[in-house]
Order: sequence, then C-alpha cells, then structure tokens
Amino acid sequence: MSVKRRNPQPLTEQRLEELALAYVARFATTQGKLRDYLQRKLRERGWAEEADGEAGGRDAPDLDRLIGRYVELGYVDDAGWARMKAGSLLRRGYGARRVGEALGHAGLDEELREEVRPDEAAERSAALVLARRRRLGPFAAETPDRPAREKHIAAMLRAGHRLDIARRIVEADDVEVAEQWVRSAEGDF
Repeated sequence: MSVKRRNPQPLTEQRLEELALAYVARFATTQGKLRDYLQRKLRERGWAEEADGEAGGRDAPDLDRLIGRYVELGYVDDAGWARMKAGSLLRRGYGARRVGEALGHAGLDEELREEVRPDEAAERSAALVLARRRRLGPFAAETPDRPAREKHIAAMLRAGHRLDIARRIVEADDVEVAEQWVRSAEGDF
C-alpha cells in the first residue's frame, strides 16, 4: 500500500512566519542557520501571493527583516549560541580548529568566532579530555610504540588540536605528567 504525499501549498507571509517561529522555538540557532532553513523551505514549496490569489505575483519575502525582528526579540542570539557550541565541543575534546569550523558552518562571522576562540588552558584541557576518552598517549592500555604514537597524534590533529599540544599529550610519560602540563601556566613538563 503506497501513501500518496500531499503536495504542499506555496508559502505565504503568515505561513513563513509560523515556520520560522516553530524553528526558533524548537532549536537554539543562529541567523545564518535560520536563513538557510527558510530559504530551503522557499525552494521546496515556493512563494505565493498572500490574499488576492495572484500566485507568484509578489517578490520573494524579506528574510532579513524577519530574522532581524527575531534577533531584536531575543529569539536568535548568535553570540550566545557561539558560546554554547564552543563550550560543548571543548567539553567533548575537540580543538580550536574544529570549534572554529563548526561556528563557520553555522554562518557566524570571523569576528564572533575569534571572540569565543578558546584560550591556551581550554585548548589543553580539551586535548586531555580527548586523549582520556579515546585512550590516546598515556591513557592507552599499553605504552604506544612510535607508529601508535603517530596514529594518536593524527587522531588529535583530526579533532582540531594543534600539533604542539597533541605531541605534548601523546608523548607524556604518564597520566600525571600530562595532567600537570595541562594545569601548568607555562606549559613545561
């Protein structure tokens, strides 16, 4: 038995507003992500005249005005979202490069990404979290040989960590040494 899909009607100003409101109510989002969502809905469903039945007779809706109003109302907060996302990724062990990439994909500008960029201490902590979680370097069951250390460093680089940080963690003699380096201000073993 096949279910026939109903063709959705083209969007009106009111329906576009309802879709935008439902989206921001359900998801913490950025201006860029909301714009992408609304543009996708317009591509999927098209745009119709609101009241007098002249379908397609009007120009496309002013998404900037709609998004701007949601920013003023506090429904969309790019800076708050950036802080939340950066903190979440760091707690999961991702490095500064991956954090920046995620924020860029969300449509945040370079200035805001730089504002929430993790400091040295946060980068070191995130690297330690990743090493512990993935059993890299001193957290491995067995002391890694050179090829295994190279693989561990590569895994940390893919997670967005700088090479110097990845090496210090992976090449630490034991867990205590790695933890001390993360806590230290100057970064010396």
